[in-house]
Amino acid sequence: MTDLPTSNIQMLTLITPEGKLHLSLADAPVQAPREDQVVVKVLAAPINPSDLGLLVGAADMSTARATQQHGRPAIEAEVSPAGMRAMAGRVGEAMPIGNEASGIVIAAGSSPAAQALMGKTVAVLGGAMYTQYRTLPVQMCLPLPDGTNPRDGASCFVNPLTALGFVETVKREGHTGIVHTAAASNLGQMLNRICLADGMPLINVVRSQAQFDLLKGQGARYVLDSTSASFMDDLTAALVETGITCAFDAIGGGKLGAQILACIEAAAVKRMKEYSRYGSDTFKQLYIYGALDVSPTTLTRSFGFQWSVSGWLLTPFMQKVGPEVVEKMRARVVAELTTTFASQYSHEISLEEALNLETLHAYNAKRTGDKYLILPHKGD
Repeated sequence: MTDLPTSNIQMLTLITPEGKLHLSLADAPVQAPREDQVVVKVLAAPINPSDLGLLVGAADMSTARATQQHGRPAIEAEVSPAGMRAMAGRVGEAMPIGNEASGIVIAAGSSPAAQALMGKTVAVLGGAMYTQYRTLPVQMCLPLPDGTNPRDGASCFVNPLTALGFVETVKREGHTGIVHTAAASNLGQMLNRICLADGMPLINVVRSQAQFDLLKGQGARYVLDSTSASFMDDLTAALVETGITCAFDAIGGGKLGAQILACIEAAAVKRMKEYSRYGSDTFKQLYIYGALDVSPTTLTRSFGFQWSVSGWLLTPFMQKVGPEVVEKMRARVVAELTTTFASQYSHEISLEEALNLETLHAYNAKRTGDKYLILPHKGD
């Protein structure tokens, strides 16, 4: 077996019993691969909202300050008593971060599946990806075509499979299309391209003229600005045209989800032939899959009685649909890696730069269009 690297840096997040968040970089051993494992030199790892949920948790980042640990940059912040209750299960445990990444297999176990990946560029899923080297099972690796830039393969899982999962969910539940919020995100742009290719109606909800122009420039049929005074009327009109009854909401908090349900109901009522005091008999589904707004979700009951608000997560969805469906989704991602599922990054940073206080505040703001990519070997 190839000699393993003797040094490895990994990012960790820790909540102390005293109510503090510590973010640091630590030396970590490179684990030798077992029979069905490989060692990946991690070359690119995106910062997704789901990663930030673990990285900073419920800490009050307005209290964050820069510090050092073992000569490397580190960050500390206060955690409120309510935040401590929310994160009680992780107190005292230094946890690695990063859901997905891409890199090159530099060592492999003895199994044929592991040996077949030796020297290959792969996308990987499995956590602890904000590191220079990662040992993991071959099942968590997605081989990429020869010559693939690791930057193109870094976001192969979370956003692409989530977007495909939305489409699969809609088909399985008998809906005709999708309303999607925060639609100018990397995930939203992928979903727009999927729906255009597959002929599925999609209503994109954005929050600025720049985001409106971006999606219109990519061929989106319906793009609506939720800050517009005519938003509710415009959304209802689009729903009348499309018959869409399902929405996926990345915002989470606030009243936008309820507004969408109300507009779906208004469109359904327009199709009713007689009045009912219970509203329409059209079933309306709102899935919340993100928390860009962490305030309470406000539901103003103006959408009848045929409705549901549920959470949606990628991992339970994949478990539900089974390996055959997931494998088809993964194959489509690889086939359309630089087209349908291309990701755009606004910043590329090293592990050390990721713990620069100003930089952390920037990517923790989760602004649409600001997508950060960590390059663990940047500067090597």
